[in-house]
Amino acid sequence: MDKLNRIMALDIGDKRIGAAFSDPFGLFVSKTELILRDNDRKALDKIEEYCKTYNVQKILVGVPYNMDGTFGFQAQKNLDFIMPLKEKYEIIYRDERLTSFQAEESLKKENKKYTKNKGLVDMRSAAIILEDYLGD
Repeated sequence: MDKLNRIMALDIGDKRIGAAFSDPFGLFVSKTELILRDNDRKALDKIEEYCKTYNVQKILVGVPYNMDGTFGFQAQKNLDFIMPLKEKYEIIYRDERLTSFQAEESLKKENKKYTKNKGLVDMRSAAIILEDYLGD
């Protein structure tokens, strides 16, 4: 039987990248990871390593549009970052406005201390991006 493809969602920040992975059937979020972004090439290599490990063919990239729906500076930075992977994977851009806020609220409800561990917020944000996509 062929290995089923998973979907990966990325919440790309300047220092960290939250990654979330679907289950093999694309029904729910099954795993999250944190990628440190001190070097873009290393971060892209780590993303590709995850793609191979989890048989990812489709990558959702959170794009932080401005609140008025326009394309901002950070949105363009995210697109530029992921560009080297466009030849190898299907890249889908997803609006990520307010995902960090939603992630923080969700972590608060679980009594998780996220203020000293921003990586938790990044991973939860990626999971929210993926859940939103899977629910469409």
